[in-house]
Amino acid sequence: MNLHPSIDNGIKTANPGFSGGVLSCHCTTNPVTVRINAQTAHNHACGCTKCWKPDGAIFSVVAVVSRDALEVTSGKEKLQIVDPSAAIQRYACKDCGVHMFGRIENKDHPFYGLDFVHTELSSDSGWSAPEFAAFVSSIIESGVAPEDLPAIRTRLAQLGLEPYDCLSPPLMDAIATHVAKQRGLLPA
Repeated sequence: MNLHPSIDNGIKTANPGFSGGVLSCHCTTNPVTVRINAQTAHNHACGCTKCWKPDGAIFSVVAVVSRDALEVTSGKEKLQIVDPSAAIQRYACKDCGVHMFGRIENKDHPFYGLDFVHTELSSDSGWSAPEFAAFVSSIIESGVAPEDLPAIRTRLAQLGLEPYDCLSPPLMDAIATHVAKQRGLLPA
């Protein structure tokens, strides 16, 4: 069973001091390219049905970067939003379908200011390594048999990716802290 090409055979570690690179869609001519001018964070395997996955993979691998560190450097005219009603506005290449980045426009969202990216789209090495697996149960919604989940969770754990059916505890804490601050329950 293929989880994702960048984790199936072990996870590459980040290079200290790595400061970004270029992501390219799968088009062989006139590809969309996105320059990331920083290291990514919170890289993880994601089982949700909205994230882009390479052919044959049951998880995506997605990280975040500050939106001011992302620049579309070519093919901007080929980008379209996959689902305008989604919290994360995923920009995909109209020709090959690859999601280049996802952006949250709602300023009240806990992750506003972060863009979601797939570093596997880069030939540069040194990106942050996946740290956990999120929304693992959601792979059932994409057609994975429920009885396969125990083996999948075991494999994720063997790879060092703690499987969650939400986000990691630090990210869930960040969301809850943001909400508490908005409600005036914690100092802003």
